[in-house]
Amino acid sequence: MTEVIQRNCVDLLYRQSYAVLFANFVIPWPVAYIFRDAVSAQAVLVWIGVMYALTLWRIVLARRYFAHAGAADLAPRVWGWHASLLSWASAGLWGVVGWVGFATGDPQLLAFTCVVLTGLVCGAVPSLSAFPPAYAGSLVAMLAPVAVQCLLGAGETYTTYLFFVACLSAVNLYYSRVTFQTLRETVQLRLENLDLVHRLEQERDRAQAADQAKSRFLAAASHDLRQPIHALGLFVAGLAALAERGDVLADKARDVAARLGAVIGNLGGLLNGLLDISRLDAGVVAVNREPVSLERLFADLSNEFSAGARGRGLRWRVRPLPVWVDSDPVLLKRILDNLLANAVRYTDYGGVLLGCRRRGLSVEIQVFDSGPGIARAHHGQVFEEFFQLHNPQRDRTQGLGLGLAIVRHTARLLGHDVRLVSVEGQGSMFALRVPLSHSATQVQAVAPRRAGEEGLGILVIDDEPTVLEALVGLLDLWGHRVYAGASVDEACQRHDDARRQGSATVDLILSDFRLSGMNGLQAISRARRYLRQAVPAIIITGDTSPACLAETVASGFPVLQKPLDAQLLRAALDAARVD
Repeated sequence: MTEVIQRNCVDLLYRQSYAVLFANFVIPWPVAYIFRDAVSAQAVLVWIGVMYALTLWRIVLARRYFAHAGAADLAPRVWGWHASLLSWASAGLWGVVGWVGFATGDPQLLAFTCVVLTGLVCGAVPSLSAFPPAYAGSLVAMLAPVAVQCLLGAGETYTTYLFFVACLSAVNLYYSRVTFQTLRETVQLRLENLDLVHRLEQERDRAQAADQAKSRFLAAASHDLRQPIHALGLFVAGLAALAERGDVLADKARDVAARLGAVIGNLGGLLNGLLDISRLDAGVVAVNREPVSLERLFADLSNEFSAGARGRGLRWRVRPLPVWVDSDPVLLKRILDNLLANAVRYTDYGGVLLGCRRRGLSVEIQVFDSGPGIARAHHGQVFEEFFQLHNPQRDRTQGLGLGLAIVRHTARLLGHDVRLVSVEGQGSMFALRVPLSHSATQVQAVAPRRAGEEGLGILVIDDEPTVLEALVGLLDLWGHRVYAGASVDEACQRHDDARRQGSATVDLILSDFRLSGMNGLQAISRARRYLRQAVPAIIITGDTSPACLAETVASGFPVLQKPLDAQLLRAALDAARVD
C-alpha cells in the first residue's frame, strides 16, 4: 500500500506542477521590467532564457512521466527526485532575484522582491507538497540568498527582513507538511474506497453467479427427481392394473418389485447425493483426522474397483507408497471413490491407474484414465452440480453429475487441494494433495460381532400414517417386536399395553425428526424418561435444511435419510444390536 500511495503522490506532484510552470512563463517579464534599471538587459535576457529552458525541460519531463505512468515497473521515487531537482533549479533562479533585490538596497526593490518571493513560496505549497523534498528544497533555494543578504547587511531593517524570512519559512514548511499528510490520507481513502468498490463488485458477481448456479442446480435437480418419480407412478399404476385382473402371479410381482426397487434406488441415490452436498455446505460434517495408511487404503479401493474395471475390459493398475497421510479416512475414501467411479464409468478402452507421488511434506494421490478427456474450457464446470460433459442424455447409468461436486466440497472441508490435468481426447488426471502424517500409528480394525437371532424391541414414532405402516410392516417381517405410534405418547402406550401382558423390553428407538408439536430429539428424550434408561436411538428424517442437519449432528444420534434404504436400515439395526 505504501508504494501505491507514493505512486499516487508523485502523480499528483506532476499533475499540479502545471500552475507553477505557467507562473514561470508569465512572472519573469514583470520582474524584468521592475529590475530594468538595476540589472543590465543582457543579464535579464539570460535569466529569462535559462528560466524558460528549465520550464520547458520540466514540461518534457512531465509528458514523459505521464507516458510511463501506467507501467508496472515505474519507480515513483526516482521520478519524484527528477521533478525535485528541476524545481530546485527553478527556485534557485528566483533566489537570484532575491539576491539582486536585496543587494541594491532600494526600498522599492526590497518590497517588490518580498512580494514576489512570498507569493512564489506560498503558491508552491499545494503544487509541490505531494513530494516533500521538492517543496523543502525549493523553499531553501528561493529564500537562502535573501537570508544571506540579510546576514551580510547592517541595521534593524535587515534584521526585520531576516525574521520575516524565518517566519515565512517555518509557516510554509508547516503547511507543506499538513498538506502532504492530507494528500496521503486522501489518496489512502480513495484507494480504500476503490478496493471496497472492487470487493463489492466481486461479491455482487459471486452472488449473481451463485444465484444462477442455484437456478441451474434446482432446474437439473427437478428434472432428475421427476424422472424416477414418474417411472414409480407408472409402475404402481401397472401393479394396480395387474391386481384388478385377479391374483398377481409371483413372477410378475417379483418383476414389478425389482423394477420398483431399481427406480427407488435411483431416487435414493440422487437424494443422498443432494444430502451430501447440503451437509457439506451446511458445515455439519465432522472431520476426524487420523493417520491413514495409503497402502491399506489403496488395497481397499483396488478390491472395490478392480473387478468393475476388468469387467469393462480396462487395465487396472495401483501404485501405492508405504506412507501415512493426515486426513479423515472416511471422507478421503469418499473423494477417491467418486474419482475412481468416474474414471471407470467414462473410460471405454485403455485403463485406469491409481497412484501417488511425494511432494515435499505431502503426497499427491493421482487417478489417471484414458477416457475422452475434458476440454480446458470445462475444467471448472465439471466440479459443478449436475454438470455432465459426456452424458447429455442424462442417462442414470452414467451417474447423476454430483460426484465431482462432492469431491470439491469434501476436499475444501479437509483442506486438500484438487487438481485436474486433462486434454480432450487424451484422458484425464485428477490429483488430490494430502499432507503426510508425522505420527502414524497402526490402527487395528475391530470386527463387528455377529447379530443375534432374536429380534429387537423397537419403539417407532412417526406421525405420517403410510410411512409408519410401511416401517412397522418391514420390521415385523424382519422379526422385531415393534411398539409404534403417531406420537411418543401413543408409542409408549402401546409398549405399556404389551408390558402388562408379559416381557416387553425396548432395545432401540426409531423416531422421525419432524413430528406434530415437537421434534424427534424431544420425542426421544420423553421416551427415555418413560423407559427410565438411555435407550439407543436413531433419527429418520427427510429434512435436509442446514438447521436440521446441524441439530441432528449435534445430538450424536445416528441419522438415516428418507427415502430409507432397507439395507442401510438393517445395518443400523445390527449396529444397535452390537452396541
